[in-house]
Amino acid sequence: MPIADPTQASESVPGIDVAGTLAWLQQLNLSEHPAVERRARWLLLDTLACITAGFDYAEPASYARRLASHMPGGVLWPGIDAALAPAPAAAVATMAACWHEACEGLARAHGRPGLHAVPVAAALGAQRGASLHEVLEAIVWGYEIGGRAGEAMRIRQGLHVDGTWGTLASVAAAARMLGLDAGQCLEAMATAACQLSVSLYAPVRAGKSARNTYAAHAASQAIFLAEAVAAGVRAPLDVFEEAALQLGTGSVPAGGWAWCPPGEFLILQGYLKPYAAVRHTHYAASAACQWHAVHAGQAGRVRRIVLTTYAEAVAYCGLRAPSVPIQAQFSLSYATAHALLHGSLGTSAYAPSVLGDPAVQRLEALVELRTDERAVRSATLQVETDAGVTAFTVDSVLGDADQPFDDTSVREKALTYLTTRLNREDALRLIEHVLNAPLGSRFELGVGGAGR
Repeated sequence: MPIADPTQASESVPGIDVAGTLAWLQQLNLSEHPAVERRARWLLLDTLACITAGFDYAEPASYARRLASHMPGGVLWPGIDAALAPAPAAAVATMAACWHEACEGLARAHGRPGLHAVPVAAALGAQRGASLHEVLEAIVWGYEIGGRAGEAMRIRQGLHVDGTWGTLASVAAAARMLGLDAGQCLEAMATAACQLSVSLYAPVRAGKSARNTYAAHAASQAIFLAEAVAAGVRAPLDVFEEAALQLGTGSVPAGGWAWCPPGEFLILQGYLKPYAAVRHTHYAASAACQWHAVHAGQAGRVRRIVLTTYAEAVAYCGLRAPSVPIQAQFSLSYATAHALLHGSLGTSAYAPSVLGDPAVQRLEALVELRTDERAVRSATLQVETDAGVTAFTVDSVLGDADQPFDDTSVREKALTYLTTRLNREDALRLIEHVLNAPLGSRFELGVGGAGR
Protein backbone atom coordinates (compact mmCIF):
# COMPACT_ATOMS: atom_id res chain seq x y z
CA MET A 1 0.00 0.00 0.00
CA PRO A 2 1.51 3.37 -0.96
CA ILE A 3 1.96 5.64 2.05
CA ALA A 4 1.51 9.39 1.82
CA ASP A 5 4.39 11.57 2.88
CA PRO A 6 3.20 13.55 5.90
CA THR A 7 5.91 16.14 5.28
CA GLN A 8 4.12 17.08 2.04
CA ALA A 9 0.86 17.88 3.80
CA SER A 10 -0.25 21.49 3.98
CA GLU A 11 1.09 23.43 6.93
CA SER A 12 -2.53 24.24 7.82
CA VAL A 13 -3.34 20.57 8.40
CA PRO A 14 -3.47 19.89 12.16
CA GLY A 15 -0.80 17.49 13.36
CA ILE A 16 -0.53 14.89 16.11
CA ASP A 17 0.63 17.13 18.93
CA VAL A 18 2.12 14.73 21.45
CA ALA A 19 4.59 17.37 22.65
CA GLY A 20 1.83 19.91 23.37
CA THR A 21 -0.20 17.37 25.30
CA LEU A 22 2.83 16.37 27.34
CA ALA A 23 3.56 20.01 28.16
CA TRP A 24 -0.01 20.35 29.44
CA LEU A 25 0.23 17.16 31.48
CA GLN A 26 3.51 18.33 33.01
CA GLN A 27 1.58 21.18 34.63
CA LEU A 28 -1.21 18.92 35.91
CA ASN A 29 -1.87 18.92 39.64
CA LEU A 30 -4.33 16.11 40.20
CA SER A 31 -5.53 17.49 43.53
CA GLU A 32 -6.83 20.57 41.69
CA HIS A 33 -9.10 18.41 39.52
CA PRO A 34 -11.28 16.33 41.85
CA ALA A 35 -13.51 15.00 39.06
CA VAL A 36 -10.46 13.75 37.15
CA GLU A 37 -9.02 12.21 40.29
CA ARG A 38 -12.31 10.42 40.96
CA ARG A 39 -12.50 9.02 37.45
CA ALA A 40 -8.90 7.83 37.71
CA ARG A 41 -9.74 6.04 40.97
CA TRP A 42 -12.75 4.40 39.33
CA LEU A 43 -10.67 3.32 36.37
CA LEU A 44 -7.95 1.88 38.60
CA LEU A 45 -10.44 -0.06 40.72
CA ASP A 46 -12.45 -1.33 37.76
CA THR A 47 -9.31 -2.55 36.01
CA LEU A 48 -7.95 -4.24 39.14
CA ALA A 49 -11.30 -6.00 39.53
CA CYS A 50 -11.23 -7.18 35.91
CA ILE A 51 -7.63 -8.36 36.38
CA THR A 52 -8.59 -10.38 39.45
CA ALA A 53 -11.56 -12.02 37.74
CA GLY A 54 -9.40 -12.79 34.72
CA PHE A 55 -7.12 -14.95 36.85
CA ASP A 56 -10.06 -17.27 37.38
CA TYR A 57 -9.31 -18.59 33.88
CA ALA A 58 -6.53 -21.10 33.34
CA GLU A 59 -4.59 -19.25 30.64
CA PRO A 60 -3.91 -15.93 32.45
CA ALA A 61 -3.16 -17.74 35.73
CA SER A 62 -0.79 -20.19 34.04
CA TYR A 63 0.89 -17.37 32.12
CA ALA A 64 1.53 -15.48 35.35
CA ARG A 65 3.00 -18.48 37.12
CA ARG A 66 5.20 -19.45 34.18
CA LEU A 67 6.66 -15.95 33.89
CA ALA A 68 7.17 -15.74 37.66
CA SER A 69 9.35 -18.85 37.51
CA HIS A 70 12.05 -16.96 35.59
CA MET A 71 11.09 -13.26 35.91
CA PRO A 72 10.25 -12.94 39.62
CA GLY A 73 9.82 -9.62 41.36
CA GLY A 74 7.82 -7.65 43.86
CA VAL A 75 4.46 -7.27 42.11
CA LEU A 76 1.74 -9.61 43.39
CA TRP A 77 -1.68 -9.06 41.82
CA PRO A 78 -4.81 -9.82 43.86
CA GLY A 79 -5.99 -13.35 43.34
CA ILE A 80 -2.83 -14.98 41.94
CA ASP A 81 0.21 -16.49 43.69
CA ALA A 82 2.84 -15.25 41.21
CA ALA A 83 5.24 -12.48 42.26
CA LEU A 84 6.59 -10.80 39.13
CA ALA A 85 8.93 -8.09 37.94
CA PRO A 86 7.08 -5.01 36.60
CA ALA A 87 7.23 -5.74 32.84
CA PRO A 88 5.89 -9.31 33.01
CA ALA A 89 3.48 -8.22 35.76
CA ALA A 90 2.06 -5.56 33.45
CA ALA A 91 1.75 -8.10 30.65
CA VAL A 92 -0.13 -10.75 32.62
CA ALA A 93 -2.41 -8.19 34.27
CA THR A 94 -3.32 -6.64 30.93
CA MET A 95 -4.11 -10.07 29.54
CA ALA A 96 -6.27 -10.91 32.56
CA ALA A 97 -8.03 -7.54 32.48
CA CYS A 98 -9.45 -8.10 29.00
CA TRP A 99 -10.24 -11.81 29.39
CA HIS A 100 -13.93 -11.19 30.12
CA GLU A 101 -14.11 -8.16 27.80
CA ALA A 102 -15.47 -6.20 30.77
CA CYS A 103 -12.91 -3.39 31.01
CA GLU A 104 -13.30 0.24 30.03
CA GLY A 105 -13.21 2.19 26.80
CA LEU A 106 -13.41 5.57 25.12
CA ALA A 107 -15.89 5.82 22.24
CA ARG A 108 -14.13 8.62 20.37
CA ALA A 109 -10.88 6.62 20.47
CA HIS A 110 -12.63 3.41 19.36
CA GLY A 111 -10.54 1.55 21.92
CA ARG A 112 -9.27 1.22 25.47
CA PRO A 113 -6.61 3.66 26.63
CA GLY A 114 -7.11 2.65 30.25
CA LEU A 115 -6.46 -1.03 29.56
CA HIS A 116 -3.05 -0.05 28.21
CA ALA A 117 -2.20 2.45 30.95
CA VAL A 118 -3.51 1.09 34.25
CA PRO A 119 -1.58 -2.22 34.54
CA VAL A 120 1.70 -0.43 33.71
CA ALA A 121 1.13 2.32 36.28
CA ALA A 122 -0.03 -0.16 38.93
CA ALA A 123 2.81 -2.64 38.35
CA LEU A 124 5.51 0.03 38.52
CA GLY A 125 3.76 1.72 41.44
CA ALA A 126 3.64 -1.50 43.45
CA GLN A 127 7.26 -2.38 42.69
CA ARG A 128 8.58 1.09 43.51
CA GLY A 129 6.49 1.79 46.62
CA ALA A 130 4.85 4.77 44.92
CA SER A 131 2.07 6.87 46.35
CA LEU A 132 -1.51 6.51 45.20
CA HIS A 133 -1.18 10.02 43.80
CA GLU A 134 1.74 8.99 41.58
CA VAL A 135 -0.12 5.95 40.25
CA LEU A 136 -3.29 7.91 39.52
CA GLU A 137 -1.33 10.66 37.82
CA ALA A 138 0.45 8.14 35.58
CA ILE A 139 -2.92 6.64 34.67
CA VAL A 140 -4.20 10.08 33.66
CA TRP A 141 -1.07 10.65 31.56
CA GLY A 142 -1.53 7.34 29.79
CA TYR A 143 -5.25 7.87 29.26
CA GLU A 144 -4.94 11.40 27.86
CA ILE A 145 -2.15 10.46 25.44
CA GLY A 146 -3.78 7.16 24.49
CA GLY A 147 -7.26 8.60 24.04
CA ARG A 148 -5.95 11.28 21.71
CA ALA A 149 -3.86 8.77 19.79
CA GLY A 150 -6.87 6.50 19.35
CA GLU A 151 -8.95 9.26 17.84
CA ALA A 152 -6.20 10.32 15.46
CA MET A 153 -4.70 6.93 14.55
CA ARG A 154 -7.72 5.11 13.13
CA ILE A 155 -6.74 1.58 12.17
CA ARG A 156 -7.50 0.15 8.75
CA GLN A 157 -9.98 -2.65 8.09
CA GLY A 158 -8.88 -6.11 9.19
CA LEU A 159 -6.98 -4.93 12.26
CA HIS A 160 -7.88 -5.07 15.93
CA VAL A 161 -7.28 -1.91 17.94
CA ASP A 162 -5.53 -3.43 20.99
CA GLY A 163 -1.75 -3.15 21.01
CA THR A 164 -1.62 -0.50 18.26
CA TRP A 165 -1.86 3.16 19.30
CA GLY A 166 -2.50 1.97 22.87
CA THR A 167 1.23 1.39 23.16
CA LEU A 168 1.57 5.18 23.45
CA ALA A 169 -0.76 5.11 26.47
CA SER A 170 1.37 2.40 28.07
CA VAL A 171 4.58 4.30 27.37
CA ALA A 172 3.19 7.55 28.77
CA ALA A 173 2.20 5.81 32.00
CA ALA A 174 5.58 4.06 32.24
CA ALA A 175 7.56 7.22 31.55
CA ARG A 176 5.67 9.13 34.22
CA MET A 177 6.07 6.38 36.81
CA LEU A 178 9.79 6.13 36.06
CA GLY A 179 10.29 9.87 36.53
CA LEU A 180 11.39 10.71 33.00
CA ASP A 181 11.49 14.42 32.20
CA ALA A 182 9.33 15.98 29.47
CA GLY A 183 11.93 15.55 26.75
CA GLN A 184 12.51 11.93 27.65
CA CYS A 185 8.76 11.23 27.73
CA LEU A 186 8.48 12.55 24.19
CA GLU A 187 11.50 10.49 23.12
CA ALA A 188 9.93 7.37 24.65
CA MET A 189 6.68 7.86 22.76
CA ALA A 190 8.53 8.61 19.54
CA THR A 191 10.54 5.41 20.03
CA ALA A 192 7.27 3.53 20.42
CA ALA A 193 5.75 5.25 17.37
CA CYS A 194 8.68 4.01 15.28
CA GLN A 195 7.59 0.43 15.97
CA LEU A 196 3.84 0.50 16.52
CA SER A 197 2.42 -2.96 16.01
CA VAL A 198 -0.46 -3.94 13.77
CA SER A 199 -2.82 -6.42 15.39
CA LEU A 200 -5.01 -8.67 13.29
CA TYR A 201 -8.71 -9.25 13.96
CA ALA A 202 -8.22 -12.82 12.73
CA PRO A 203 -7.97 -14.51 16.18
CA VAL A 204 -11.40 -13.15 17.15
CA ARG A 205 -13.00 -14.64 14.04
CA ALA A 206 -11.22 -17.93 14.69
CA GLY A 207 -12.13 -17.97 18.38
CA LYS A 208 -8.51 -17.87 19.55
CA SER A 209 -7.33 -16.02 22.64
CA ALA A 210 -4.17 -14.66 20.98
CA ARG A 211 -6.08 -11.36 20.80
CA ASN A 212 -5.62 -11.04 24.56
CA THR A 213 -1.84 -10.83 24.13
CA TYR A 214 -2.00 -7.65 22.05
CA ALA A 215 -2.41 -5.09 24.82
CA ALA A 216 -0.28 -7.29 27.10
CA HIS A 217 2.63 -6.97 24.67
CA ALA A 218 2.18 -3.20 24.53
CA ALA A 219 2.21 -2.94 28.33
CA SER A 220 5.42 -4.93 28.80
CA GLN A 221 7.21 -3.25 25.90
CA ALA A 222 6.32 0.18 27.26
CA ILE A 223 8.47 -0.35 30.34
CA PHE A 224 11.41 -1.56 28.25
CA LEU A 225 11.09 1.38 25.85
CA ALA A 226 10.88 3.98 28.63
CA GLU A 227 13.94 2.48 30.30
CA ALA A 228 15.78 2.46 26.97
CA VAL A 229 15.25 6.19 26.60
CA ALA A 230 16.31 6.75 30.20
CA ALA A 231 19.52 4.90 29.26
CA GLY A 232 20.17 7.26 26.35
CA VAL A 233 18.32 5.82 23.34
CA ARG A 234 16.99 8.52 21.01
CA ALA A 235 14.37 8.67 18.23
CA PRO A 236 13.17 11.16 15.62
CA LEU A 237 10.43 13.25 17.17
CA ASP A 238 8.34 13.82 14.02
CA VAL A 239 7.20 10.26 13.43
CA PHE A 240 3.68 10.26 14.85
CA GLU A 241 1.88 11.19 11.63
CA GLU A 242 3.89 8.61 9.71
CA ALA A 243 2.94 5.96 12.27
CA ALA A 244 -0.72 6.96 11.91
CA LEU A 245 -0.47 6.57 8.14
CA GLN A 246 0.96 3.09 8.52
CA LEU A 247 -1.86 2.01 10.85
CA GLY A 248 -4.57 3.62 8.75
CA THR A 249 -5.39 4.05 5.10
CA GLY A 250 -2.11 5.64 4.07
CA SER A 251 -3.56 9.09 3.48
CA VAL A 252 -3.98 12.17 5.64
CA PRO A 253 -7.61 12.43 6.82
CA ALA A 254 -9.72 15.20 5.35
CA GLY A 255 -9.31 18.20 7.63
CA GLY A 256 -6.16 16.82 9.22
CA TRP A 257 -5.50 14.64 12.22
CA ALA A 258 -8.16 14.60 14.93
CA TRP A 259 -5.94 15.45 17.89
CA CYS A 260 -7.83 16.73 20.91
CA PRO A 261 -6.15 19.93 22.13
CA PRO A 262 -4.62 20.20 25.61
CA GLY A 263 -6.98 21.18 28.41
CA GLU A 264 -9.82 18.75 27.64
CA PHE A 265 -9.82 15.68 29.89
CA LEU A 266 -10.76 12.61 27.86
CA ILE A 267 -10.80 10.47 30.99
CA LEU A 268 -14.03 12.26 31.93
CA GLN A 269 -15.56 11.03 28.66
CA GLY A 270 -14.60 7.37 29.00
CA TYR A 271 -16.96 4.62 30.04
CA LEU A 272 -16.94 1.63 32.33
CA LYS A 273 -18.89 -1.43 31.24
CA PRO A 274 -22.00 -2.85 32.91
CA TYR A 275 -21.80 -5.97 30.72
CA ALA A 276 -18.97 -8.42 30.08
CA ALA A 277 -18.82 -7.97 26.32
CA VAL A 278 -17.58 -5.63 23.61
CA ARG A 279 -19.15 -2.21 24.03
CA HIS A 280 -20.76 -2.43 20.59
CA THR A 281 -23.00 -5.22 21.95
CA HIS A 282 -24.17 -3.26 24.99
CA TYR A 283 -27.07 -1.47 23.31
CA ALA A 284 -28.48 -4.73 21.97
CA ALA A 285 -27.94 -6.46 25.31
CA SER A 286 -29.68 -3.64 27.17
CA ALA A 287 -32.68 -3.81 24.84
CA ALA A 288 -32.83 -7.58 25.35
CA CYS A 289 -32.64 -7.14 29.13
CA GLN A 290 -35.59 -4.74 28.90
CA TRP A 291 -37.55 -7.35 26.95
CA HIS A 292 -36.69 -9.96 29.59
CA ALA A 293 -37.87 -7.67 32.39
CA VAL A 294 -41.31 -7.58 30.79
CA HIS A 295 -41.48 -11.08 29.32
CA ALA A 296 -39.43 -13.25 31.68
CA GLY A 297 -40.09 -16.91 31.11
CA GLN A 298 -41.38 -16.40 27.57
CA ALA A 299 -38.13 -16.88 25.65
CA GLY A 300 -39.32 -20.31 24.53
CA ARG A 301 -42.19 -18.65 22.66
CA VAL A 302 -39.93 -16.40 20.58
CA ARG A 303 -40.29 -17.03 16.84
CA ARG A 304 -38.36 -14.16 15.28
CA ILE A 305 -35.78 -11.58 16.43
CA VAL A 306 -34.72 -8.54 14.41
CA LEU A 307 -31.83 -6.42 15.72
CA THR A 308 -31.11 -3.11 13.98
CA THR A 309 -28.00 -1.27 15.09
CA TYR A 310 -25.20 0.97 13.88
CA ALA A 311 -22.76 -0.09 11.17
CA GLU A 312 -19.61 -0.27 13.29
CA ALA A 313 -21.30 -2.66 15.71
CA VAL A 314 -22.29 -5.03 12.90
CA ALA A 315 -18.84 -4.79 11.29
CA TYR A 316 -16.97 -5.76 14.45
CA CYS A 317 -19.54 -7.91 16.22
CA GLY A 318 -21.32 -9.80 13.49
CA LEU A 319 -19.96 -13.20 14.56
CA ARG A 320 -22.58 -15.95 14.52
CA ALA A 321 -22.98 -19.26 16.38
CA PRO A 322 -20.04 -18.60 18.75
CA SER A 323 -18.52 -21.68 20.36
CA VAL A 324 -15.81 -20.09 22.57
CA PRO A 325 -15.83 -17.04 24.88
CA ILE A 326 -13.95 -14.56 22.71
CA GLN A 327 -16.30 -15.17 19.79
CA ALA A 328 -19.33 -14.76 22.05
CA GLN A 329 -17.92 -11.53 23.49
CA PHE A 330 -17.82 -10.14 19.93
CA SER A 331 -21.26 -11.42 18.93
CA LEU A 332 -24.31 -9.17 18.80
CA SER A 333 -26.54 -12.18 18.23
CA TYR A 334 -25.16 -14.05 21.24
CA ALA A 335 -25.42 -11.00 23.53
CA THR A 336 -29.01 -10.55 22.45
CA ALA A 337 -29.91 -14.22 22.91
CA HIS A 338 -28.31 -14.57 26.33
CA ALA A 339 -29.86 -11.35 27.62
CA LEU A 340 -33.29 -12.34 26.30
CA LEU A 341 -33.11 -15.65 28.13
CA HIS A 342 -31.39 -14.57 31.36
CA GLY A 343 -31.86 -10.81 31.63
CA SER A 344 -28.13 -10.29 32.09
CA LEU A 345 -24.75 -10.51 30.36
CA GLY A 346 -22.09 -11.19 32.97
CA THR A 347 -18.97 -13.31 33.13
CA SER A 348 -21.06 -16.46 33.57
CA ALA A 349 -22.38 -15.98 30.02
CA TYR A 350 -19.21 -17.56 28.67
CA ALA A 351 -19.12 -20.76 30.67
CA PRO A 352 -19.04 -23.83 28.38
CA SER A 353 -22.41 -25.04 29.68
CA VAL A 354 -23.99 -21.69 28.81
CA LEU A 355 -22.36 -21.37 25.39
CA GLY A 356 -23.65 -24.84 24.61
CA ASP A 357 -27.14 -24.30 26.04
CA PRO A 358 -29.66 -25.29 23.33
CA ALA A 359 -32.05 -22.55 24.48
CA VAL A 360 -29.40 -19.85 23.96
CA GLN A 361 -28.32 -21.38 20.67
CA ARG A 362 -31.89 -21.43 19.37
CA LEU A 363 -32.39 -17.74 20.13
CA GLU A 364 -29.01 -16.80 18.69
CA ALA A 365 -29.87 -18.50 15.41
CA LEU A 366 -33.14 -16.53 15.22
CA VAL A 367 -31.45 -13.11 15.37
CA GLU A 368 -31.54 -11.17 12.11
CA LEU A 369 -28.90 -8.42 12.05
CA ARG A 370 -29.72 -5.22 10.22
CA THR A 371 -27.63 -2.09 9.82
CA ASP A 372 -28.97 1.42 10.25
CA GLU A 373 -26.41 3.65 8.56
CA ARG A 374 -27.86 6.67 10.38
CA ALA A 375 -27.60 5.16 13.85
CA VAL A 376 -24.77 5.96 16.24
CA ARG A 377 -24.36 3.84 19.38
CA SER A 378 -27.94 2.59 19.54
CA ALA A 379 -29.99 -0.54 18.90
CA THR A 380 -33.61 -1.41 18.19
CA LEU A 381 -34.77 -4.91 19.05
CA GLN A 382 -37.98 -6.43 17.72
CA VAL A 383 -39.07 -9.74 19.23
CA GLU A 384 -41.96 -11.75 17.82
CA THR A 385 -43.79 -14.38 19.85
CA ASP A 386 -47.13 -16.08 19.26
CA ALA A 387 -48.61 -13.18 21.23
CA GLY A 388 -47.32 -10.51 18.85
CA VAL A 389 -44.32 -8.23 18.31
CA THR A 390 -42.68 -6.02 20.92
CA ALA A 391 -39.87 -3.56 20.29
CA PHE A 392 -37.32 -1.80 22.48
CA THR A 393 -34.89 0.93 21.42
CA VAL A 394 -31.78 1.78 23.44
CA ASP A 395 -29.54 4.73 22.61
CA SER A 396 -27.80 5.01 25.97
CA VAL A 397 -26.46 2.51 28.50
CA LEU A 398 -24.83 2.75 31.90
CA GLY A 399 -21.43 4.35 31.44
CA ASP A 400 -22.49 6.73 28.66
CA ALA A 401 -22.34 10.46 29.29
CA ASP A 402 -26.00 10.70 30.25
CA GLN A 403 -25.86 7.57 32.44
CA PRO A 404 -22.52 7.79 34.25
CA PHE A 405 -21.37 5.28 36.79
CA ASP A 406 -21.30 6.52 40.37
CA ASP A 407 -19.43 5.30 43.43
CA THR A 408 -22.16 2.79 44.22
CA SER A 409 -22.21 1.18 40.77
CA VAL A 410 -18.40 1.15 40.61
CA ARG A 411 -18.27 -0.55 44.02
CA GLU A 412 -20.92 -3.12 43.11
CA LYS A 413 -19.20 -4.17 39.91
CA ALA A 414 -15.78 -4.27 41.58
CA LEU A 415 -17.07 -6.39 44.45
CA THR A 416 -18.66 -8.86 42.04
CA TYR A 417 -15.45 -9.29 40.05
CA LEU A 418 -13.01 -9.22 42.98
CA THR A 419 -14.88 -11.89 44.91
CA THR A 420 -14.35 -14.40 42.12
CA ARG A 421 -10.86 -14.79 43.66
CA LEU A 422 -10.83 -12.91 46.98
CA ASN A 423 -12.90 -13.20 50.12
CA ARG A 424 -15.35 -10.38 50.72
CA GLU A 425 -13.32 -8.68 53.47
CA ASP A 426 -10.16 -8.46 51.35
CA ALA A 427 -12.17 -7.23 48.38
CA LEU A 428 -13.81 -4.49 50.44
CA ARG A 429 -10.43 -3.45 51.84
CA LEU A 430 -9.00 -3.03 48.33
CA ILE A 431 -12.09 -1.09 47.19
CA GLU A 432 -11.81 1.28 50.14
CA HIS A 433 -8.11 1.86 49.56
CA VAL A 434 -8.46 2.72 45.88
CA LEU A 435 -11.56 4.87 46.23
CA ASN A 436 -10.88 6.72 49.47
CA ALA A 437 -7.27 6.49 50.66
CA PRO A 438 -5.49 9.87 50.82
CA LEU A 439 -3.51 10.71 47.70
CA GLY A 440 -0.28 10.63 49.68
CA SER A 441 -0.87 7.07 50.87
CA ARG A 442 1.40 4.33 49.63
CA PHE A 443 -0.27 2.47 46.78
CA GLU A 444 -1.28 -1.05 47.77
CA LEU A 445 -2.53 -3.87 45.58
CA GLY A 446 -4.16 -5.49 48.58
CA VAL A 447 -3.78 -9.20 49.17
CA GLY A 448 -2.04 -11.57 46.80
CA GLY A 449 -2.14 -15.30 46.57
CA ALA A 450 -4.47 -17.75 44.94
CA GLY A 451 -7.54 -16.51 46.77
CA ARG A 452 -10.30 -19.00 46.92
